[in-house]
Amino acid sequence: MTASFLGLSGGELILVLLLILILVGADKLPGLLRGLGQGIAEFKRAVDELSAEMSRALSGASGKTERSPDFSLVLWLAQGLGVGRIPFAPGTFGSLLGLLWFVILLLPGRLWFYAAGVVLGVFVSVWICGRAEQILNQTDPGSVVLDEIIATPICFGVWIGEYLSQHGAMPAPEYFFNRDTWPMTVAVFAAFRLFDVVKPWPVRQSQKLPGGWGVTMDDVLAALYVNALLALAFLRFVGR
Repeated sequence: MTASFLGLSGGELILVLLLILILVGADKLPGLLRGLGQGIAEFKRAVDELSAEMSRALSGASGKTERSPDFSLVLWLAQGLGVGRIPFAPGTFGSLLGLLWFVILLLPGRLWFYAAGVVLGVFVSVWICGRAEQILNQTDPGSVVLDEIIATPICFGVWIGEYLSQHGAMPAPEYFFNRDTWPMTVAVFAAFRLFDVVKPWPVRQSQKLPGGWGVTMDDVLAALYVNALLALAFLRFVGR
């Protein structure tokens, strides 16, 4: 399956997606390089903070500390191993990390493993993101990107189903990144980011759900919108 069933070549599709991403984030583009530099520093600081807390706990150091290891671990996970502390477009960087989670779920080549990972990821995100809200005393903090990470594999559900129907087996991770399919993978990624930013009904409304549910479900619903687009695209292709 290639990007050609959308009526666009791979190069044309990439140009369209780049235009969309530029329009969505145009006001932030001037700070890109500065933001990336700060982000690298924040990522390193998050790892160092977690390592220090864990070392303190393992050594049995006495005295109260501002943060407990559990406190730091929850934030570290909620912030996507520190990726969410990147000041420029943390949700996009979290979604990129979600592609790695997507690959991990594909590695065993078992549908049940993939499905279990997706479902478990949603519930883990609800709990951890809810705790992170309490720790940071903020509603849906921008640095919390675990919700984007766990929702990214959901975006590929229809595509995986289409592959299963044709081949009777799960696709290997490299299938989504070969020279024929990588433009479509980029399209899925860009569509997810677009729906997460624009938040059509009921994506925005789901943010009013309590606690971690409000943080997580808007990304899950944005991923379902991506699947709806994929379903329409595959129907168009089959109908030719």
